[in-house]
Amino acid sequence: MNFSDTLAVVTGGASGLGRAVVERIIGAGGKAAILDLQEAAGCAAASEIGAAFFKCDVAVESQVKAAIGAAAEALGGLNLLVNCAGIVGAGKLVGKDGPMSGDYFEKVVRINLIGTFLCDAAAASLMQTNLPNEDGERGVIIHTASVAAFEGQIGQVAYSATKAGIAGMTLPIARELARSGIRCVSIAPGIFMTPMLAGLPQDVQDSLGKQVPFPPRLGHPKEFAQLVQSIVEIPTLNGETIRLDGAIRMAPR
Repeated sequence: MNFSDTLAVVTGGASGLGRAVVERIIGAGGKAAILDLQEAAGCAAASEIGAAFFKCDVAVESQVKAAIGAAAEALGGLNLLVNCAGIVGAGKLVGKDGPMSGDYFEKVVRINLIGTFLCDAAAASLMQTNLPNEDGERGVIIHTASVAAFEGQIGQVAYSATKAGIAGMTLPIARELARSGIRCVSIAPGIFMTPMLAGLPQDVQDSLGKQVPFPPRLGHPKEFAQLVQSIVEIPTLNGETIRLDGAIRMAPR
């Protein structure tokens, strides 16, 4: 697909990786809608970038369906979904205060994994009615996994489970939606400069960056957005999880 023809919904688009994606889409001449639970930040980002904003909790199915439907109407269609919404979900299986609660584990799964699934389903149902382009494409769905899906660290039991689930459902979704000309690809970022990391002391940021073989620094959100554009523009990228990590392999802790 031509990136300039993008009509995109970006979840978690109020900040971090999602915001960088929205900025790149708008900058290329496309249209984008931000779906985020942070209303003030989402409205501010939308105003600054020139996007639409819809408040949405991706863990609630009714909100997802309503928000994606409203976004598609506002944009005049939908041919790209980029799932960036999620939480870190840090915690050990058995910590200082005892075992992790099932409620907490379920919360992380509901937001990160089920939230991605709900957005996929709502978006795909709309994309399949699009007129195909010359390559037969009707849309693209992009997931945000993580290197934690493959090398989860101590304290990432819930988070890693969700990111592994996101990577795991990428191929079956791509296979199922192939008949409709809709592709599905996941990006697995390494250590990126997100708002959470930006709040850490500079020496901590530098230490994290040095763990990356090359380039020895934290990833830039604009690099994530650049990969999103490449996925949209290259039709044969499908059913794959792409590591974007500077060749890092995470240690146990």
